[in-house]
Amino acid sequence: MDLKQLEYFVRVAELGSFTRASAALDVAQPALSRQVRLLEVELRQNLLLRNGRGVTATEAGKVLLEHGRGVLHQVQRTREELDRVRGALAGRVALGLPPSLSKRLTVPLTRAYQARMPEASLSITEGLSATMQESLISGRLDIALLYNAVPSPEVVCQPLIEEDLYLVSRKDGRRSARPIALKALAEEPLVIPSRPNSLRMLVEVELANLGCHPKIALEIDSIAAILDLVADGVGCAVLSMNAIAISGKPQAFLAQPIVKPRLRSKLALAVSSQRPATLTQQAMLELIRQTAEKTLA
Repeated sequence: MDLKQLEYFVRVAELGSFTRASAALDVAQPALSRQVRLLEVELRQNLLLRNGRGVTATEAGKVLLEHGRGVLHQVQRTREELDRVRGALAGRVALGLPPSLSKRLTVPLTRAYQARMPEASLSITEGLSATMQESLISGRLDIALLYNAVPSPEVVCQPLIEEDLYLVSRKDGRRSARPIALKALAEEPLVIPSRPNSLRMLVEVELANLGCHPKIALEIDSIAAILDLVADGVGCAVLSMNAIAISGKPQAFLAQPIVKPRLRSKLALAVSSQRPATLTQQAMLELIRQTAEKTLA
């Protein structure tokens, strides 16, 4: 059994599409389809059911997917063990960071990574938590920092830190920095990401627990754009101090602590439960934990 064909099949089955797998693997779609078909011929079984919306695994395909993940992981572990014998950690780690943390963590994390694992490669993607969680499940990311992750049997989360959230408004002298009750948040026009953004869902759930609903002035899925609109007076935002700090003009904003109860965002280190972490990924997890706790303290 050809390992390249096995890798191609696993990625197609995980992503449910030859088109998406072609982009993820950087392999032409006809070549990808041909290799998977050759694997089916060798095994004398159909592994994928092709339809207009993509592909789904047959019963034989599901069996091969389960074993294929294990085989590919063992191959990667073997390579890393051999690298470790000569005193190096190698391989590639695909990391996802939320926009509010990317600017603060990317440089110190990259420096630490290069110092600790000079022969390994690192890929960093910025994205919203809901999107990155899907990328973990599909295999496009190895590790992600997720805010308020939705429980899933396919993702394992390790709590990292909790951040207080603030009502952020334009500093124009009409407000003070005194705390605001969570219930009063329902009266403020909010500039907020659209569903299923983790911050949006947290605000909606916590207000619903008090019998309230948020007043949405505008939906936009960009922290930088949200802060620009707040600075322009369109409305207020619910954000962490980290988000304000990376705006480039924190002095333009007033941040009021949200209390009764406090509104807190939970940040977690997340990996796929379907693919055990390699040695390099395990080392990266510890490096992220150390760097995040030091940088975001």
